[in-house]
Amino acid sequence: MTETISKYAESYKMKCLVVDDESIAIRGIVNYIGKLDFLEVTGTCSSALEAMDFIKRKETDLMFLDINMPHLSGLEFLESLEKPPLTIITTAYSEYALDGFRLHVVDYLMKPIAFQRFFQAASKAQDMFRSQLILHNEHEGSKSSMYVRQGDAFQRIAWIDILYAEGMQNYVKLYFEDKVLIIHQTMTSLEDMLPKESFFRIHRSFLVNISYIDSISGNRLSIHSKKLPISKQRKDELLKTVVYKNLISK
Repeated sequence: MTETISKYAESYKMKCLVVDDESIAIRGIVNYIGKLDFLEVTGTCSSALEAMDFIKRKETDLMFLDINMPHLSGLEFLESLEKPPLTIITTAYSEYALDGFRLHVVDYLMKPIAFQRFFQAASKAQDMFRSQLILHNEHEGSKSSMYVRQGDAFQRIAWIDILYAEGMQNYVKLYFEDKVLIIHQTMTSLEDMLPKESFFRIHRSFLVNISYIDSISGNRLSIHSKKLPISKQRKDELLKTVVYKNLISK
């Protein structure tokens, strides 16, 4: 089944949205997309507000997003999305790179963009899309295990053994009792694949297996003596919907 899904992903054209307030920049990205047989343009927008409406109406697999735009910047727009598509930043400004990777973008392209760099970023997005597709298929077909991508290989793991996950740019660290796996996956897509009754996003960078929580104190929780931060926005929900219902005194 995994091989079948992989072949489907290879032939699938990722639906792309290009967001930029400069028409010449849009034309350049659209031209590059047209050179790759695994991408297709399904929409272009000249502002983040326009893009927000587009994403609500149409399926988008990959977004090419400028940063400096009127009313709402690309980063502000991206941060506002609950489940953003895979995103490649396209900008003339290097100082926002850390913010971009904090939001788990696929890549950060500096204008003017050479085709070689564009191809590199697009190929990375395709790899991540394939991983998401396989993860989704495995989650639907099995309630106790799934496949994760490590390099060019896929490894089957039991999600119930995951203590917690830590996001790091375009990768995620999975922590187990006896090992740590680094997988090529975004935190958001991993969260979508894992059962919501068992995992909780306590912070933009941390997703925890509820059954392994040892204690909660202030804005931190403990899993096997490891202290993890809880964001202010997530703490009340953690206490109300997870802890009070699921946590047993240990």
